[in-house]
Formats: sequence, structure tokens, C-alpha cells
Amino acid sequence: MPLQFFRFTDPLFRMAVRSHIASVNRSVKSIVLIGMMGAGKSSVGRCLQRRTGLARFDTDEVVASKLGLSIPEIFSQHGEDRFREAETQVLGEFAPTQAAIIVTGGGVVLREENVPLLKRLGTVIWLEADEETLFERATRREGRPLLKTENPRNTFLQLLRERTPLYARAADIRVNTSNSTHDEVADIILEDIEGRPRTANGDTCG
Repeated sequence: MPLQFFRFTDPLFRMAVRSHIASVNRSVKSIVLIGMMGAGKSSVGRCLQRRTGLARFDTDEVVASKLGLSIPEIFSQHGEDRFREAETQVLGEFAPTQAAIIVTGGGVVLREENVPLLKRLGTVIWLEADEETLFERATRREGRPLLKTENPRNTFLQLLRERTPLYARAADIRVNTSNSTHDEVADIILEDIEGRPRTANGDTCG
């Protein structure tokens, strides 16, 4: 039976879609997520991993693993410059020929040499949101070294002002996450990149 005659809830339809995605994935480039802390990059990255079946890499996690320290420890013991050096090295080690979901740290665009590294990997997606939403989300989680200041809000807004034009220059696609779920954002990204229809109700990232 042709694929279009399956219902979205039919297990056979889901198997056929996953098989198709797996075959397509061998020829597609990576999806690279950039944006401020609080934009939802990690959560959306996990949704995209589930949607596509691609491997997911988080540059912060890779840097921490390579240096054997947590991100706050790297900043406190070695400083931001050392972290940025390691971040650039990690980007250079990703293979452009191996499609993946790549989640980056908020400051990845600060180094000019990182932008061509991001673009050679695939489609660069800027996840953005309004200031209040970004700050509220960012401060839900502890361990943000750059916000360990007397006035975290002012620090955050300064970082946002500095980085916004850099995100804009680096991005191929921008998606506002202020009023969307992680699932919705993942679907919007795939619609823009692949022309894929939205997933059926209930097919969420959990």
C-alpha cells in the first residue's frame, strides 16, 4: 500500500517514515543549533534527535569530557579563554560528512573563526526568544558561570545585546521559541529544512 494511505497513528506508517528518514539522513548535513542560554537548544536538540534518528552532540558536554572538568570548573580554574579554545577545537573535529544534531554553547559565535566551522557542518538554526523568557529559563538552572555576578539580569542583557547581531550573521534560519513547545520548535525546523509535515499528535519528545 502506498505510504500516503497509512494513518499517522498506524505503526506501519511510523516504521515506513523512520525507514525513509534513515535513508535520507545518510545524505543530509547536520542541524546546528545556536542561541543564548535559555533558548531551548538542549531540549530542542533532543527532540530533533528523536525525530530524525541522528546522533546528537552537545559542544559543552564534549568540551567538559575532553578536559575532564565541568563547565563551571573550566571557567573557574582555567578561565573563559581556555574554554573558548577547546570549543573551537571541538567544532573542528566534527566531520561535515557525518550528519548529526549539534547543540552549541551560547558563546560559540564570539570567535569569528567558529562561524565557518558551524556553516561547513550544515544548516545553522538560531533559536531566539524575548529577553524576559530567555532570562527566566536561563536562571532555572544553576551553574551558569557567566551569570555569577552581582547583577545577573544586567549581565545577561549585556551578553544578549552583544551576541544578537552575531547570531543573526551566523544563522541560516531563525526560530522564535518564546511561545512554542520544544516539539513545535523541532517540527518548525524540520519543516523549514526538509519540507516535512508536522508530526501527529502524541508523537512528542517526552
